[in-house]
Amino acid sequence: MSGTVELYDAPVFERGDRVRATKSVRNDGTFPGAAMGEVLIDEGDMGYVHSVGTYLNRYYIYGVEFVARRRVVGMRANELLREDDE
Repeated sequence: MSGTVELYDAPVFERGDRVRATKSVRNDGTFPGAAMGEVLIDEGDMGYVHSVGTYLNRYYIYGVEFVARRRVVGMRANELLREDDE
């Protein structure tokens, strides 16, 4: 995690934005119903921002609904790319 406080700025993504995962994400033990270490999202998976929350009063966490995977995964901005940005 970086030393910056993201909350000083507006969120990078908004609810409804179409995004793509820039890296694979494994369960760190906090995702219910999936084994520890199980791949939740593969790099390149497409989804839609479902919600925008915060973590530790420093970072934005984007709840992204990956429709094909039928799951919502919390992701940081550096793990996502707006689909329009290609």
